[in-house]
Amino acid sequence: MVAEGGNNTNKPPATDEFFWSYSDEPHASRRREILSRYPQVRQLFGPDPWSPLKVTLVVLLQVRTAMYLHMSGWTKILLVAYFFGSFLNHNLFLAIHELSHNLAFSNPTHNRFLGIFANLPIGVPMSVTFQKYHLEHHRYQGVDGIDTDIPTLMEARLVTNVITKCIWVLFQLFFYAIRPLFVSPKHPGKWELMNFIVQIMFNSYLVNFWGWRSLSYLILSTFVGGGIHPIAGHFISEHYVFNKKEGQETYSYYGPLNIMSWHVGYHNEHHDFPRIPGSKLHKVREMAPEYYENLESYKSWSQVIYSYIANKSMGPFSRMKRKLSTKNT
Repeated sequence: MVAEGGNNTNKPPATDEFFWSYSDEPHASRRREILSRYPQVRQLFGPDPWSPLKVTLVVLLQVRTAMYLHMSGWTKILLVAYFFGSFLNHNLFLAIHELSHNLAFSNPTHNRFLGIFANLPIGVPMSVTFQKYHLEHHRYQGVDGIDTDIPTLMEARLVTNVITKCIWVLFQLFFYAIRPLFVSPKHPGKWELMNFIVQIMFNSYLVNFWGWRSLSYLILSTFVGGGIHPIAGHFISEHYVFNKKEGQETYSYYGPLNIMSWHVGYHNEHHDFPRIPGSKLHKVREMAPEYYENLESYKSWSQVIYSYIANKSMGPFSRMKRKLSTKNT
């Protein structure tokens, strides 16, 4: 199956420019079609009541680990950060992703508070700002100048070989964080201020009572977990176009790391139904298998990272873009 808006509407891609689609993003139409044929999918909508407990356990475990390492050497801190803390902090990053869709509580305010709490071990305040931009990514997927998930033209022109791609992947969280300031800057509000103040207070407490090494461990866990790391493969696997002929712009991952990443790998299913929590996305595929079984997907995020770096035709240009449709305005 070719995703809607495939070969017949897309300009043949080149390696020195983005791939342009002249149709609307595929998820809204597929969602309508699936709900028409399988209305029982609606029963999956709504918050996951286990989310607050899962977030709390990971936060407490990561903070306790940071405290334990306050007198450790830097080699040990780095190794624990890469092989353990990175998974916990990336889990919390994806918990924030889940909370941005209000999938822990029915009340959006409660989700924001939990997001600020989940943000604590990450070390850098980002949960409130992430929600603003991420919801736009869903509504305006691929839209030039709005969807900040797409690399900038400068990134694409600079990242052209194995070395620069390795650097880009290693620092992709940095690019992910600063890109909105150039593409679609927004004025911070009271929730961003609260997120910032709470994070600074937590960081100050940790440094005051446990030292800089504990805070460094948390920030290292965030950094290495978002770079050349198996769980960070989802950043590339979700929307980068490896097979240009299919016209597909969203890809799912059906591998074991879904267990510790809020099942974000079910990415086609997530974009089709952002109101369904990650723990239930596999049921969408079970209810409507004909819509997903023939779409290209992945079984290894590590392989995705390797292929992205090693494949000469891949790079930041390997993304689908579109102009703003009147349907979105």
